[in-house]
Amino acid sequence: MKLSDWAKSQGISYKTAWRWFDQGKLPVPAEQTPTGTILVKTEEKNLDCVVYARVSSSDQEPDIDRQIARVIEAVTQQGFTVSKTVTEIGSALNGNRPKLIRLLRDSSIKVIAVEHKDRLMRFGYEYVESALHSQGRNLFVVDNKELKDDLLEDMISVLTSFCARLYGRRSAKNKAKKAIEAITND
Repeated sequence: MKLSDWAKSQGISYKTAWRWFDQGKLPVPAEQTPTGTILVKTEEKNLDCVVYARVSSSDQEPDIDRQIARVIEAVTQQGFTVSKTVTEIGSALNGNRPKLIRLLRDSSIKVIAVEHKDRLMRFGYEYVESALHSQGRNLFVVDNKELKDDLLEDMISVLTSFCARLYGRRSAKNKAKKAIEAITND
């Protein structure tokens, strides 16, 4: 399969796929022919999955490509075939993410792969995982380790959300940091 076709099937741009190939970071085997065409070696496997990548704001958008690359590399090593990638910009606390909702509603998707649990959602991950499991579907988390400061991160997220509603979105993060500093200094 040509690199351009592979990139399109993965939901990434050709330039990104070419850059990954050039840097040796393409998550699937590929070779360049004498004419310059890059051919991706694809193997048919039974385990299809969809990669979901999310960042919180548009200034973090460059991280989406890195997220996708890490997830695709991990799932291909586990024997999955990536049938589609879905990217979204939105807060983990925001329940109105249309692309994620479409993924969760689509019963033909059997495996959804994410880099970290919080890329899918901040709270309630276990409920969604259980609901999907009851339908014969699964979530695959590449980096499933719990952070040491997980409780602190959750507290900051909740405070940021409350501060955003009280003070507006711009100063919410600063207000949350000040609140955490005041709590830890006492």
